[in-house]
Order: sequence, then C-alpha cells, then structure tokens
Amino acid sequence: MEWLETLERIEAGEGEYTEFKRGLGDLSAIGKAICAFANTNAGTIVLGVDNSGEIVGVREDPEQVQERITSFLQSGCSSPASANIGRHHSPEGWVHWIEVQRQRGLEPLRYNGRVWVRRGRSSVEPSAAELQELYNVFGYVLTEDQAIQAARVEDIDLQAFRYYLDTLGIETDQEPQPETEDDLRNRGVLTEVGGELHPTLYGVMAFGKEPQRYPQTGNFWVECVAYVGEDRASDVMLVGAGKGRLDEQVERAIGWVQGLGKVEHYQGLVREDTPLVPVKALREILVNAVVHRDYAITGSKVLLEVFNNRIVITSPGALPNHMTVESVVAGGHPRSRNELMANYMVVMRMMEQRGRGWPVIQRSMREFNGTKAELEEDRGSRFVRAKLWLAPDEK
Repeated sequence: MEWLETLERIEAGEGEYTEFKRGLGDLSAIGKAICAFANTNAGTIVLGVDNSGEIVGVREDPEQVQERITSFLQSGCSSPASANIGRHHSPEGWVHWIEVQRQRGLEPLRYNGRVWVRRGRSSVEPSAAELQELYNVFGYVLTEDQAIQAARVEDIDLQAFRYYLDTLGIETDQEPQPETEDDLRNRGVLTEVGGELHPTLYGVMAFGKEPQRYPQTGNFWVECVAYVGEDRASDVMLVGAGKGRLDEQVERAIGWVQGLGKVEHYQGLVREDTPLVPVKALREILVNAVVHRDYAITGSKVLLEVFNNRIVITSPGALPNHMTVESVVAGGHPRSRNELMANYMVVMRMMEQRGRGWPVIQRSMREFNGTKAELEEDRGSRFVRAKLWLAPDEK
C-alpha cells in the first residue's frame, strides 16, 4: 500500500478495516488490532494519527519504529503475523502503516493468550458462538492430545498428577524416578510444539490448575440451570457452574443438584427425605457427558437443567465412533472419543467399568422410582441428551 492510499484511509476515518494510533506505545493496543484484523477480514493500522483523523506524526526514530514493528510481527503474537509495512514523512511528522493480511493456519492468531476479532471500530474478544465459528472457519479440530499453546508446563498441577499416579499404583517416592517433564510427556499430559512443551487438552482438563482459562477451553464446564416449571419458558429459579478439572466438574455439578433440596415422603407419621434422582445415575450421566463430549465444539458447554419433573443433561457432539442410542443403552462395546480422559475417570473411580454405564443407570432409576432413563441423539444439531425423571412429590 502506498502513501496516497493510506492518506485516503486517513481521510475516510476509523472503521472496520482501519485503526489509528498516535504511536507504538507499549505495543499492547497494536497487538490486539493486529490479531483482530488477521482473524477477521484484514485491515490497516496507521501510526501517527489521532482518533479524530488528524495527522500528528510519530516522534521516534523511523528506523527504530520499523524495526520494532517487524520484530513484533514475527514474535509478538502466538505465531508470525503476515503484514506489509510502510512509512511516509509528512509535514506533521512520520506516518507509519501496518497492512495486516488475513491469517492462514490451523487456528486463529492470539495476543497475550487471547483471541481478538474486529467488530466495527474496535478490537474485541469474540463471544462463545463467534469463537466457535472462528475455529470452524480456520478448520481447527481440537482433540485430547492436541496442544493448548496458551498453556505452559507450570500450569499443570503436579500434586494432582502425582495423586493420579499413586491411584494407578505407581510409586512416586521411590528412586530412581523419570524427569518430571519426561513423565508428563510420556503420559500424554505434555506435547512438543516448535521446540517447546505445552500441555495437551487432556493435560489441561485432567491436571490443569485453571482448566477454563484458555481461549479454546473457556466453555469446557457444566452449566447448571433450575427452572420453576416443566420447560425453558418457565422462570429460572437458580443457576450454577460446575467448573474445574473433569472430576471436579462432575462433583460440583452433583453438589449443586443436591443443594436444590430433597423430596419429602411420609410412612405414617415418619418423614423420609429422598434425593431428586439417585446420585449414582446422575454421576454416571455427567461423567459420560464431560468425557465423551466433542471437544472440537469449543463454544458449547455441557448443560444440566432441572425442571419440576425431570433432570436433563445435554452434551455437545454426536455419539462417538458410529455408536447408536440402542447400543449405548444396551451396554454395548464402548468406543470412546477421548480415550485418555475416559481412562483418567476410570482410574479416579468416577466411571463404571466400560460398557456398564447405562445398565447401571437404568437399574438405579428402576429401583428408585420405577422410571426409565431416556437417551436421545441429534446428529444434525450435534448433541446427545439424557433425561432422568424425578421422584414423585408425595408431600
């Protein structure tokens, strides 16, 4: 882009494809804008112009400015950004421009660990739906053994990892022991990208200190909603969140349901309190939801909804590996989409022996209130949904 075209942009003012900056500053605002343009539809950052469109000039040495811009384009974001840079000496001073190209790669560009997009005149973080669509556009498919590049080795909770090894029966206090990073890599918790070690999705979700802090994992938790009536048109009574590692998500979601109260039954003059549904059945369905969900669907949460007659758990993604509703309910041979996560939950004693889940759920519900749990799949909308009917109110 030449000076006359840049001047036309200045005269047109800031917008979806143009942003003005008085100077480089600490580069943080420019970093956001570079990512936003690269992730959206390209655009130009003009330095030496204030927000009103008045040319004020950049006072720094022009060679140093160009060097700083070039260096930042190479190493300031999660991967090198493609851009053309130029400069012009006007009567008011030096004007520099950065013509950012549309990013091409497997995933969106990030600055400071976050994804940015262009919305009108602003560089903003995308909503969950926008982020999902952005990953879809880039063709990014997140699997459990893929690196979360915004995460670092120190983001893994080593105490949690050692507890897992102890539960496996592996002695962690006997010498000699493998180097920690080697052990983490050998067990799929870390993987190497560009010569650096990063936690995998499995590593973050099973052993991460803050599993939901990263752009790709921000929606990987259980959203809990209780309604007054029998459908979503009813008033919302209470909301909650089951966040944390895989096992923590399940336990916190169960604790939230238990906090809703119990159903009262009377045998003569004696009152007996009954949980809304058997904890065993609820746990099994929640474990299946967080383990077998499709983690390539990055903008969706597992949804736990409590109505006045049932509990509904919806998990993103269709059933894995050509399984059917009939085969799952019958206790057919299991085929896990996320094998490492499934094995983790088995070791942590939160998952039934593989293939026994639904038979256990059905027996629990039959003995509890004579009902049958229901399972449905919508391959078009990509979700699996389970229903547990509540104990009848006999107060």
